Amino acid sequence: MDPTEEAASRYRGMDVWPVQDVLHALWSGQMTAAAACLHTLPALTQVVEAAASRLGAGHGRLIYVGAGSAGMVAALDASDLGDTFDWPSDRLEILLAGGLDLSRGLAAEIEDDGAAGRDGLRALTAGPDDVVIGVSASGRSVFTIAAIEVARQAGALTVAVTSNTGTPLIDAAQYPLVVVTGPEVVVGSTRLGAGTAQKVILNLFSTAVMVRLGRVHDNLMVDVRPRNAKLRRRCTTMVARISGVEEAVADEALARYGDVKSAVLGLAGASADDIPDLLAAVGGNLRRALANVRPDVRPTVEAPSSQQK
Repeated sequence: MDPTEEAASRYRGMDVWPVQDVLHALWSGQMTAAAACLHTLPALTQVVEAAASRLGAGHGRLIYVGAGSAGMVAALDASDLGDTFDWPSDRLEILLAGGLDLSRGLAAEIEDDGAAGRDGLRALTAGPDDVVIGVSASGRSVFTIAAIEVARQAGALTVAVTSNTGTPLIDAAQYPLVVVTGPEVVVGSTRLGAGTAQKVILNLFSTAVMVRLGRVHDNLMVDVRPRNAKLRRRCTTMVARISGVEEAVADEALARYGDVKSAVLGLAGASADDIPDLLAAVGGNLRRALANVRPDVRPTVEAPSSQQK
């Protein structure tokens, strides 16, 4: 039996426990799942570096695949990349069993449909430039396994996120990320501990990839799309912080140059005509572009000693 389907004896009788005890058990399960992610960091490091290398080399896509609640966690991670990191919509795909129209709920039966997974992935024409992430708590979602198998055959970099060892999804993917979360507090309800682990792993993966691709400067989301007042203020604050100017000056630079990176480079002395080429030459990396404008800006910064190996 898969560990996520086991019935842990310590939770028997939970239906008559006081609510506080039920909540404590659920909280404990979530914390245990999050802590279990720590053991995947060495493998996740390899995945991030491989994915960033492939995505940074051309026009490759991030393709998320899943069914049921695992597919929804994957879709959630994917959906935020555009606004947060300005990841292009034509470089992002979500293959969710049953599609993204959830007005009738999740299409649970399609999880067992391998043909749908294969056809869906083939329709995306995945290739060697792409990174395909399949998410399944059990590691036995036929839809997800079939899609990952097709992606790997097409030369895409394939990643599996699962909570069980020795499963077909692990065998199908080039890079397995296994977070053993164990029995769920509510038997088989992998939207709980396993779902939390999936969310953590995907957050770590996508954010680290975006950092590696230069879509974060220091710890600032310099490629954020300023689609509301809060984000516009955030952009002004980032320009002011990076450039060391007053917010009024930063706001004026944003209005003139149009985005955070261009405003920072403009305030550093680059001409508006040169800024696109400066960024293109370094793959959009603001630190490296700044170093080409101002030699006093170091292109690299060492990590704090507590984070070094």
